[in-house]
Amino acid sequence: MPALQPETRDPIPGTRPPVIAVRDLVKTYDPNSPNPVRALQGLSFQIQPGEFVAVMGASGSGKSTLMNILGCLDRPTSGTYRLDGADVSRERRRRLASLRSRALGFVFQNFQLLPRLTALENAELPLQYRRDVSTRQRRARAEEALVKVGLADKLRRRPTELSGGQQQRIAIARALVNTPRVLLADEPTGNLDTHTGLELLALLQQLNRAGLTIVMVTHENDVAVCAMRRLILRDGRLVTDARQQPADAQAHLAALLQQPANDS
Repeated sequence: MPALQPETRDPIPGTRPPVIAVRDLVKTYDPNSPNPVRALQGLSFQIQPGEFVAVMGASGSGKSTLMNILGCLDRPTSGTYRLDGADVSRERRRRLASLRSRALGFVFQNFQLLPRLTALENAELPLQYRRDVSTRQRRARAEEALVKVGLADKLRRRPTELSGGQQQRIAIARALVNTPRVLLADEPTGNLDTHTGLELLALLQQLNRAGLTIVMVTHENDVAVCAMRRLILRDGRLVTDARQQPADAQAHLAALLQQPANDS
């Protein structure tokens, strides 16, 4: 991916109540063993509605552990985690599952699509167990989400008939059908080429400008510059929390398309 450079003007932080609030978060694996693993060591930060945050760090820094906790897939050993005002640190498993399905959307590096289902059927999946959503509503919401990510003409296609970028767009549509408060994206450009990666970042920025809060794990600086804020972890600690004016992925995509092709 070409080197994108963030502008230097700092955006003004939001004043609304945070959608994510983490305080003194600790996660220790095998705490009673002779060699406990301290994956997170006292993290504290807040994320305001409408922010686009990149989480960075080397392997073993705690990124995955943090995302699992933010995604209500794991619990902290100590400390508090509030999601949309609710303290989910000690919630029961059933309550966590309900909160996860309604407040969070997930996008993974490997898409996690079911190959036998169409794009529309894959996008519907998070609504399958919602008793308050009818079959007709489920289909309509999935179709709306696919249109939003630019796949209006691919509704009946299966993942194997589509490119990697199109498959990731299905995954984003699937994450949007529950109208989540927060989109959690784990290395969403990791399996994409430069051009397709920029297309996806432009889509994420478009969704963010429409009000969606996004937390994205990435190890690539050229991806992180498209966020408005960076959280950098090292050895389970938050060592950097920096705001930045995000680079415009759509503008860099246009510039890339104007570059002459290299002769082989």
